[in-house]
Amino acid sequence: MKTRRAALLMLLLLVVVAAASWPQPCDAASGFCASKCAVRCGRGRGRGSGCLRSCGLCCEECNCVPTGSGSTRDECPCYRDMLTAGPRKKPKCP
Repeated sequence: MKTRRAALLMLLLLVVVAAASWPQPCDAASGFCASKCAVRCGRGRGRGSGCLRSCGLCCEECNCVPTGSGSTRDECPCYRDMLTAGPRKKPKCP
């Protein structure tokens, strides 16, 4: 009985170790968006969390972020054309 319990305990420990070392999927787009949005929201817009949050959402949806801080929105039409919800539609992406 003790041998069986020890074998079960070893098996459980092996499963836990294997699960902990299993490679986790990585979302490459998130790293891309984080770095692009940090640049976009860095100068002239302040590094407020609002800019980074909305830029990140737009980037995840469009898979692009215009370079610079504002006048280059035509580089990414999807990013440029996203609008806020509600009766007063405003550009969603900074």
